[in-house]
Amino acid sequence: MVSRIAFFASIAFSIVAWSMVGTRYIWPALRHRSRAEALRPLLALHGFRFLGMAFLVPGVVSPDLPAAFAHPAAYGDLVAAALAVLALSLLPRAPGVVIAWVFNVWGLADLVNAFYQAARAGLVPGQLGAAYFLPTLGVPLLLVTHVLAFRVLLQARSECVAGEDRYLAHT
Repeated sequence: MVSRIAFFASIAFSIVAWSMVGTRYIWPALRHRSRAEALRPLLALHGFRFLGMAFLVPGVVSPDLPAAFAHPAAYGDLVAAALAVLALSLLPRAPGVVIAWVFNVWGLADLVNAFYQAARAGLVPGQLGAAYFLPTLGVPLLLVTHVLAFRVLLQARSECVAGEDRYLAHT
């Protein structure tokens, strides 16, 4: 019971800490950029979501880690990473923005699904082994950056078009 409390407290504190970092440092650095320029660092970060494949590696995680959690979490992260890299490669063109939307919806749904599958499968924090830091440190960062990406994607179109025109003029 103590390990579950410590696990969820770690996630909660990490969400608070990353939210503070996002609010004070990341968003101010992104808010005046064009849509494409603001999305680039967020998508680049999510390009590392292939790290979720660690949930499939015995020795990194316990062999007792429920497959009902491990498989969807690992492959969902891999798809999210591929979508992030694809969107990044297509920006600032319109298909890149469309793929960024697809990535952001998929990626956030994947994280929510992983929490649901962990609870449903009765995951015990010790089963995560060395991958313990993915849900306690990495996932809260990913959640915060998904919120920021939605904020960027939802910015008024006129603000974004002017910024993207400036970007295209310099390339």
